[in-house]
Amino acid sequence: MKIKQIRARQLLDSRGNPTIETELITKHYTARAIVPSGASTGVHEALELRDGKKSYGGKSVSKAISSVNTLSKSLKGKEFTHQQEFDELLLSIDGTKNKTKFGGNAILSLSMAFSRALAQEHHLPLYKQIANDFHTKSPTLPIPFANVINGGVHAGNELELQEFMIAPVKAKSFSEATEIVSETYHELKDIIRKRYGKEAVNVGDEGGFAPPIRSPDQALNLIMKALENTGHDRKTAIAMDPAASEFYHKNKTYTTKQLKPIQLARMYTRLTEKYPLISIEDPFEQDDFQSWKGFMAHHENLQIVGDDLTVSNPIRVKQAIEQNLCNALLLKINQVGTIFESLASAYLAQKARWNVMVSHRSGETEDTYISDLTVGLGMGQIKLGAPARGERTAKYNQLLRIEEELGRKAKYARF
Repeated sequence: MKIKQIRARQLLDSRGNPTIETELITKHYTARAIVPSGASTGVHEALELRDGKKSYGGKSVSKAISSVNTLSKSLKGKEFTHQQEFDELLLSIDGTKNKTKFGGNAILSLSMAFSRALAQEHHLPLYKQIANDFHTKSPTLPIPFANVINGGVHAGNELELQEFMIAPVKAKSFSEATEIVSETYHELKDIIRKRYGKEAVNVGDEGGFAPPIRSPDQALNLIMKALENTGHDRKTAIAMDPAASEFYHKNKTYTTKQLKPIQLARMYTRLTEKYPLISIEDPFEQDDFQSWKGFMAHHENLQIVGDDLTVSNPIRVKQAIEQNLCNALLLKINQVGTIFESLASAYLAQKARWNVMVSHRSGETEDTYISDLTVGLGMGQIKLGAPARGERTAKYNQLLRIEEELGRKAKYARF
């Protein structure tokens, strides 16, 4: 596949902030990709290159666009056969640890666009191209982990834990899972409105509600009530993302209550005993390895997900595997900056018998790449946000299309 032309432009993400879209043109096709952005970000993530000047409050991405224009000089006219070949050239040209020279957002926009172009050249749906790249035996429709109550940096309430999710683990299909998520979401909205008033049904960055609550028990009780009212409690489990790095203090305590790590761990344990809680993401600060290790030792049957801990980077994933810090990977492609590195992280996780949950970001776009990525990897979990706001529902809708396309071959994941 020979690259004829590359161009980049500035668009807006779901928070109204600028982001980069790159267009890659071959002889027969044009492929586009838009890069998302996070609010709760790990310190080890690839650099998101922004201008830092007055335009858009310093968030404009003209520097990232310039990076694409510079990189394109080394790409135009060249022929590529594989994703690895393309991405490794990008990495070698940048030559820095966290893509600080050209920016992870610029590099990822090229990597995603190339992935789409490769699928077009092979006359394959994107998920099948990814399945071929990953050597997936059976593309799988994922369990959606839907963020229905927001706190932390994703909302304006006093709830310090960032996300409370529902997961229809016993649905028979992705279509049924979507129906369960949607019905529960609307029932939850009614419960919150009746209990706290109509102003309480405002939503956070990922579409989840942000009622005036403070404790995780309040959030979980609201969700349980919605599940019971809809009758979906028998098919649905609950997951949390505390995003503990956001409420970690330099004196090695957590939350405004200044909890010691052991006290925070006990709180999580109590919640798992009281509620159908199957997954906790980032329970501790990203470099508090001792707390991660201790929690893992006592909760082997709980899915403990590394996000800020691993930042989708093969080096960090390998470190977490070797030290037994968690047992699942949250895969965010913009954390590491190329599709090939994302696949490498997923491969390491798979080899270690970890689960992998592909994830959106709080600053999302209408690009549905992660829906195809999840099916192509066949790892069975996706973090999508609530079934509200167009940038979130776009992912649900793409998965519904893929399920329809697969027909009888469509397989829904099991937890």
